[in-house]
Formats: sequence, C-alpha cells, structure tokens
Amino acid sequence: MIAQAIPDFIRTLNALSGILEKGAASAQARKIDPLVLTSARLAPDMFALSKQVQIACDVGKLGFARLSGIEAPKFADTETTFEELQARIAKTIDYLRTVTAESLAGMEDKVVSFPAGPDRVLKLKGRDFLYQWMLPNVYFHTVTAYAILRHNGVDVGKMDYLKGADLLP
Repeated sequence: MIAQAIPDFIRTLNALSGILEKGAASAQARKIDPLVLTSARLAPDMFALSKQVQIACDVGKLGFARLSGIEAPKFADTETTFEELQARIAKTIDYLRTVTAESLAGMEDKVVSFPAGPDRVLKLKGRDFLYQWMLPNVYFHTVTAYAILRHNGVDVGKMDYLKGADLLP
C-alpha cells in the first residue's frame, strides 16, 4: 500500500518542476532577476520559494528513506536558482525510483519516529506517517511554491499543479 504512493510523489514533484519552469520563463520574459522569485515568500514569517521546494523534496526522500531503510541522498540546502532547484527535484525523483515495493513491505504498522522541528520528535505508524504527514506536507509545500509564483505574476494555473494527473475524458 505505501509503495503505491511513490508515483504520486513523483507526479507532484514533476508538476513542481513544471511550475518552476514557468517561473524561470516569466523572470526572463519580464527581465527581472530570477532570485527575486526564488527568494519570494507569501508572508514575512513563511519560507521562501527555494525553501518550499527543498522541503517538498525532503518530505519524499526522507520519508521513504525512513520507511524503506534505503539511504537518501544528502542535499546541502544551498539551492537559490531555478536551475539548482530543478536539479534537486531531479535527484529526488531519481532516488524515489530506487525505492522498491519490497523495501516497503510490512511498513504500514511499523512505528516511524521523525523530527518535527528542532526540539520535537513525532511517532506515527507507517500508514499514518504516509497519509497524515508525508502526503499533506508534499502537497502543502508544492502548492505554496505555486502560490508564491502566482502571487508574483507568474502565469500558472490549477492545471499546472495537477500536471500528470490521470484525468479521464
């Protein structure tokens, strides 16, 4: 069951990649420094676009690493450009493709401990970790990245967020 979520993480990260492509193209077309967009935030106490992308990637790679036991790649969290953020997404997707259904077998009821801030550790069963932590967080940080770009005049829409969904005619 948990392994069935990997394609959804990959789809979401691919959609995020497409949203970032539109952000980069918008900066170029409007002749603005792309760092204006990658450092933008919705509110002063929220993370910037670059951090939203980093977290969206980390939720998938670190979450599935905890569930599968397959070591996740380490990223320095220094990406600031659209190109660097795209590379991080690509490396995360590459990692997710190494996680097998066999490595996740039986993880639904195993207790997973994970940090939730500097002084807090949470525990959830594997199934709950996926559905109550991982999926909500990857969606939140992806849609927040989308909203930052939209707020800054990038022509993105809901279908950019839903890119790759198996929509029926």
